Amino acid sequence: MHIGILTGGGDAPGINACIKTIVTISAEKGFRVTGIRRGWNGLLAFDPDNESSRGEHILELDADMVRRIDRTGGTLLHTSRINPGNLKKKEIPLFLRNSPQLMRTGLFHSGNFDLSAHVLRCIDILGLDVIIVIGGDDTIRYAEHLSRKGIRVIAVPKTMDNDVYGSDYCIGFGTAVTRSVQYIHQLRTSSGSHERITIVELFGRSTGETCLISAYLAGVDRALIPEVPFDPEILADYLIEDKSSNTSRYAMIAISEGARMIGSKMIEYCGRRYDDEGREFAGIGQLTRETISMLTGQEVICQPLGYLMRSGIPDALDLMVGFNFAQLAVELVCLERYGVMVALQNGIYTCLPLEEVTANTKQVDIAELYDLRYYRPKMRSVMGKPMFLY
Repeated sequence: MHIGILTGGGDAPGINACIKTIVTISAEKGFRVTGIRRGWNGLLAFDPDNESSRGEHILELDADMVRRIDRTGGTLLHTSRINPGNLKKKEIPLFLRNSPQLMRTGLFHSGNFDLSAHVLRCIDILGLDVIIVIGGDDTIRYAEHLSRKGIRVIAVPKTMDNDVYGSDYCIGFGTAVTRSVQYIHQLRTSSGSHERITIVELFGRSTGETCLISAYLAGVDRALIPEVPFDPEILADYLIEDKSSNTSRYAMIAISEGARMIGSKMIEYCGRRYDDEGREFAGIGQLTRETISMLTGQEVICQPLGYLMRSGIPDALDLMVGFNFAQLAVELVCLERYGVMVALQNGIYTCLPLEEVTANTKQVDIAELYDLRYYRPKMRSVMGKPMFLY
């Protein structure tokens, strides 16, 4: 049995624990394990006709090589956000652009390219019997795409947003929340000393669970999430009340990077801001800081936590889940159960079909977990809910 492993999307604490366990258990069973570097881009950029390309994109793994990696964050195999099934021309390696037939057959009507034919060729040349994919939504969607083409795939959910459908928990979520709570509490020192309003911007582009759970555990005054556009004027009034009712005269807000103001308010207070590629500027924490400062006349600071949430060693929970997801993935290889994702459901390790995962989405249950009027976590009942509430 020859197993390939790759990690896609953003790095997260606990990935290395998962890689180590897959390799060590596979070695005990006599399986060969090959690492594919930089996610799906490793197979896209691998040129089978160029000997030096193998050393750049392929890494043979053994138990000695991975012995210590669970003690560190990140991913030994490196990562990327490349999806070979939906590529802009500039993302395609030069040696593939020089293949007129491949470029012609892979062209979408949208102008993007699907170069899965090359990926399939590389998998065949490498002699991979199964690929274990560690990643989030986009990485797993491409795994499902390959599964439909006959490749034997097993997925492991990894994302600090914890938003992969079908699993109560994704690798990286526990450490991200733990770090967020710690940093929010540390920022209280400066906020209280200077009597400020402090905005803490957290990861969470399309779903607010990381922000919501961090805000809930840290006891912040308000939490702004992508699922609920907010009115800055109403928020400003709340923050004045929060600050005046606090004996230390400060207020704390947690905000997801994907949160947004009610449309007209965004234009009125912030104007239309765009990045170099024409996308609307995403620094919602800073925009909210400017707006609240203008509306209240108060000193407001914004502290993005960003990559601090995903850097460094994993906490005990991410180690536990990383080890056990890996154990389950190898068990599924032995059982010849492919086209599935390992998962935690109601505290039980299980698996479910990739087509079910990719056909659904996962977002915060606003009706049960959030106060729409006051922009804050509100746990109406935890009876019957999973450990991580959604």
